[in-house]
Amino acid sequence: MKQVAPAASRNREPIAQVLARELPESGLVLEIASGTGEHAAYFAARFPALQWQPTDPDGAALASIEAWRGEAGLPNLRAALPLDAALADWPVHSAQALVCINMIHISPWASAEGLFAGAGRILPFGAPLVLYGPYLEEGVETAPSNLAFDLSLRQRDPAWGLRRIEAVDALAARHGFTRTRRAEMPASNLALVYRKE
Repeated sequence: MKQVAPAASRNREPIAQVLARELPESGLVLEIASGTGEHAAYFAARFPALQWQPTDPDGAALASIEAWRGEAGLPNLRAALPLDAALADWPVHSAQALVCINMIHISPWASAEGLFAGAGRILPFGAPLVLYGPYLEEGVETAPSNLAFDLSLRQRDPAWGLRRIEAVDALAARHGFTRTRRAEMPASNLALVYRKE
């Protein structure tokens, strides 16, 4: 059944503008934690020269992605695959870019660790890993809405919560990635771009 996330329609174009600068001209883009599938359908239409591979560990999300895919009817939007970023066994073994939107704060830290480990396995040198979401950052005042969001996440699951950019940078470095871009986005979110060295 097709699901709708109101934030997806609001943030898809700002994210697409970042992707337009960071994604390769051709190849496969692996999207981790595709959720409803709205972003996958929008980005596949926006970047027709790229193959877009949506994934999610949740069965209901996979069904929603497939509903959006069926409606979009795009030749470059691949069938959704089950993928849990925290696990080492990924169904995709090679990609030219990796995109992950709003996952790191709504999952245990092990998912972030698995994300960078997996990206290190499947991406070629120089390839981008693009993250989007809210973060905590040293020396930057956190928006009250993000502080409230962080509290609500931790109440739902103590393993969840907004991550410090410095911790993500350190994790990236352990897997051979360096942050090459920090872009401020609407609603106090950030796009972070890491490239494999």
